[in-house]
Amino acid sequence: MNQPFPDSASDTAAGAYDDIALYDGVRTKRVLAFFIDYAIVLALCVPVAVLIFFIGIFTLGLGFFLYPILFLLVAIPYIGMTMGGPNQATPGMRMMGIRVVRLDGRPVDFMLAIVHGVLFWALNAVLTPFILLATLVLNRKQTVHDWLLGTVVVRG
Repeated sequence: MNQPFPDSASDTAAGAYDDIALYDGVRTKRVLAFFIDYAIVLALCVPVAVLIFFIGIFTLGLGFFLYPILFLLVAIPYIGMTMGGPNQATPGMRMMGIRVVRLDGRPVDFMLAIVHGVLFWALNAVLTPFILLATLVLNRKQTVHDWLLGTVVVRG
């Protein structure tokens, strides 16, 4: 029986995510999914920028201070609602046929998805391109932020 998540933490301890077939091609798919999601977030920034423009007019210029954090205003809810949603994947990840799972078997929630995204960007800013090198040595082809959070990206 093929279940998306293990029934309990004991199933995870027994190696529910140890099957190497779950990780076949995940590294490449993650990179492609990143570019797809980045393009989607940039496209979503356009209507939000227009909204900020009107907020700036109605607040006599105070709303214009939102422009420096425009990307964050779009990316954080995007990641939280998609990766932390029922599909456990962003639209780019779904297009590539991968999803994020927790090693303890519970679903990824909104806050964990946001922390996952923030850690990705923080570690990427410091370790680029070494963040992908971790996938060569860590179990289950995890990146550093996956390893720190107890998550893994699997085919699915």
